[in-house]
Amino acid sequence: MTRLLGLDPGTRRIGVAISDSRRTLASARECVPVDDRTFDTLRALVDEEGVDTIIVGRPISLSGAETASTEASDQFAQDLASSVENVTVVRFDERLTTVSARRQLHESGVKDRRQRALIDSAAAVVMLQNYLEHHA
Repeated sequence: MTRLLGLDPGTRRIGVAISDSRRTLASARECVPVDDRTFDTLRALVDEEGVDTIIVGRPISLSGAETASTEASDQFAQDLASSVENVTVVRFDERLTTVSARRQLHESGVKDRRQRALIDSAAAVVMLQNYLEHHA
């Protein structure tokens, strides 16, 4: 079975998580910077890991309303789908993933200063793990 790639897009970097080959467990990968090579980097990761589906976090407010971040994420997902061949791009609700990731990092003893470097991929892990559990 192929792997799933989870992405938590931001304005400066993209949090990255990848599933195991059985699609039961999500693990963090290094963030990808948002720059002119972003899609090249993501294509290489898709090829390297044998990914056939990318799950892109869709930030919406707690009330379910779309925000400016939702629009930016939707555009990113569209651009990604156009950029990566033979891969399905799926949108998935990422509400409260950053909050959950912060709590998990804090409970693991990661200091607040160090959390900034890890939070985006930790949020991608929470989002991808939620997706895996809902689509098992």
